[in-house]
Amino acid sequence: MSTPKLLQFGETLRYAKKANADPIFEGYLNFHYFAQGARDDQRRIILESGINAVQHVKALDGQRRPAIAIRSSPWKAGSLETPWHDEFDLDHGHIRYFGDHKATTAGPLGSTRGNKALIDAWSRHGSTDRDERLQAEPLLVFAGRSEYVDGRRRDKGFIDFCGVALIERLEYVVQRDPVTGRSFPNLALDLNVISLGRDDELDWSWIDDRRDPRLNASQALERAPESWKRWVKDGRAALPRIRRRVMSSRVRSREEQLPVAGSKYGDLLARTYRFFDGQKHSFEYLASMVAGELLGEQGHTYTAGWLTRAGGDGGMDFVGRLDVGIGHGKAPLVVLGQAKCVLPSSGVSPDQVARLVARLRRGWIGVYVTTGHFSKQAQVEIVDDEYPVMLVPGLKLVETIDRIVQQSFSGDLDALLEHVSERYQSEVTSRRPMEILTS
Repeated sequence: MSTPKLLQFGETLRYAKKANADPIFEGYLNFHYFAQGARDDQRRIILESGINAVQHVKALDGQRRPAIAIRSSPWKAGSLETPWHDEFDLDHGHIRYFGDHKATTAGPLGSTRGNKALIDAWSRHGSTDRDERLQAEPLLVFAGRSEYVDGRRRDKGFIDFCGVALIERLEYVVQRDPVTGRSFPNLALDLNVISLGRDDELDWSWIDDRRDPRLNASQALERAPESWKRWVKDGRAALPRIRRRVMSSRVRSREEQLPVAGSKYGDLLARTYRFFDGQKHSFEYLASMVAGELLGEQGHTYTAGWLTRAGGDGGMDFVGRLDVGIGHGKAPLVVLGQAKCVLPSSGVSPDQVARLVARLRRGWIGVYVTTGHFSKQAQVEIVDDEYPVMLVPGLKLVETIDRIVQQSFSGDLDALLEHVSERYQSEVTSRRPMEILTS
C-alpha cells in the first residue's frame, strides 16, 4: 500500500494544467501530487468538468469506480456555462449540488457523462446491501476560488478541498436558464459531507488504494475515514451521525456547564439536588423562579404564571410571560418551561429537549432548567435548528440561585428551598398556556 498523503479540509490547492506532480507548486499544495495515483499505469485525476468520474479499475472482486471528483465554480453561477447555483453549508455537512445537464444539452436527462456517473453512484449510495455500499465510490468535493497573486486577482487555477460526500438524496428537477430563459431538466442532489475525524483531514492513500486493482474492496476500505466505514456497515441509519459538523461557540462542554466539585457553587448545586431528590416536582417552582430571573435580566418584564400538574405536563412544567418592548409596541410572549432535577453528573438528551420544543408555537419561547448538563447533541440541535429555547445547566442554575438568595433571602439558601417547597402545591393548576397572555 502507498504511504499516507494527508489533505486538510479547507486546504487551498494549486490546480494548473501543466503543473508537475511535486507536493508543492508555486507555493501552494499541488492538486496533481494527489491526482497522479500511486501506480505508473494510472491516469491522473483531472478537474476539467464539474463532475469528473475517475476511470474504473478491474479489481480482484469485480469492477469499481475509485471516486468521483466534483468541482463547483461559484463565480460562474448564473452564466450560460453554469446556469445553476450550488449551495454549500459545510459547517453542517450539507451541499445542494446540481448535475451537468444544460439548456443546450442534446439528449435525455442522464445522457451527459457527469449525470450518468452520479445516477450510477446513487444506486450504491442509496443501497440497503452492505456489499454494494462496500463498492460505492466517494465523492471528492472541490470548489474553485479566487486568489490574489502579485496583487492581481486570478479566478482560475485554485481550488478548496471541501471534503468527502455521499449522495443522501437524488431528485429530478426542472431549471430555467437565466440567460436564455429556456427550461431544462437536471439532477438535484443533497450531499452528506462526512466527518473526517478529529484532525479534519483525508488520507488520500485511501483513494490510491481504491485505484489499485490488486486490492479487493474490503482491503481498499482499510484507510477510509471511520465515518465512511460506519456508513458501509450501517447504511442510511448512520447518515445523521457521520455528518460533518463544526461546533458552534454556543455549544458547551460538560465541564463548562457544571461547577467545580468542592467549590462554592459545587456545594450549592449538591445541596440543591439533595433537597429536591425526594420531592422532584417541587424543583419545578425553583426552575420557574430561575427562568424569571434570567429572562428579566435584559430589562424585559417577566410575569410568572403557574406550574402544570405532575404526570400530565406533556413536555412542560411551568408557564410564564415575557413582555418585550414598551408601551404600544410591547409584545407579550408565552414562555414554556421544563425542569429536570437529576444527578449533576447526568446529561439531558436530545429526545428530552425535543419534548419541550414540540410544545412551542409561533412566538413562544422555551426554557429548560436542570441540575445536570446538556449533551453535545442536544445543544447542537437547538443551535442548528435555531429553536427559541434557553438552556440552563447546573452552573447557570446555581449562579442564579445564589443571586436570588442574596437579593431576597438574606443569603440563606435553606430559606429559599423551604419557600419553594411550601409554595409548590399552591402554584399548580390546569390552565392552558395561552391564558398567560391575558393574566
